[in-house]
Amino acid sequence: MTSRTVIGVVGMPGSGKSVVSSLARELGLPVVVMGDVVREEVTRRGLPPTPENVGKVMLEMRRDFGDVVMAERCHPKIESYDSPVVLIEGIRSWKEVDFLKGKYPNFQLVTVHSSPETRLKRLRKRMRSDDSQDQDLFDKRDRRELEVGIGSAIAIADHVFVNEDDLEAFKNEAKTYLLNVISDARSRSQD
Repeated sequence: MTSRTVIGVVGMPGSGKSVVSSLARELGLPVVVMGDVVREEVTRRGLPPTPENVGKVMLEMRRDFGDVVMAERCHPKIESYDSPVVLIEGIRSWKEVDFLKGKYPNFQLVTVHSSPETRLKRLRKRMRSDDSQDQDLFDKRDRRELEVGIGSAIAIADHVFVNEDDLEAFKNEAKTYLLNVISDARSRSQD
């Protein structure tokens, strides 16, 4: 067990998790992205990083290695940083939250919420290879995320950010939150 503070970020695809991660990086925090674990496995298998392949590999990894495989594989990455605060983006279930809380008593979970319509617009604009560009693929991805348990993680979040219309207001709220967590972690390490 460590006194390090780990901030987990959960949210549906396109909600704005990466905005929180970018702000954390700007503040000097290390960021671990759970989705990178899946994308690395897709690449290792020689598959193109399409929404279908990424989803299929994610489900296969969970089936073959357990529901917390992504958190387990991210744990050494978190530990590799010499920082009192680390952010992990892409929590997908309460089981991952439990795993991380077992490793980090100062774990905090935040959710980023946006409407489905807003999220689809963002994914179309972002154009990452594993993003859903049409309504049917978007709906399938949402269902897959919900089946994995993302809704349960969203429901138990310690803090909720709404990222709907005012990007600057969302960024300001997230930055203030991150600065408070950093300040608290530094205070704890000096005690």
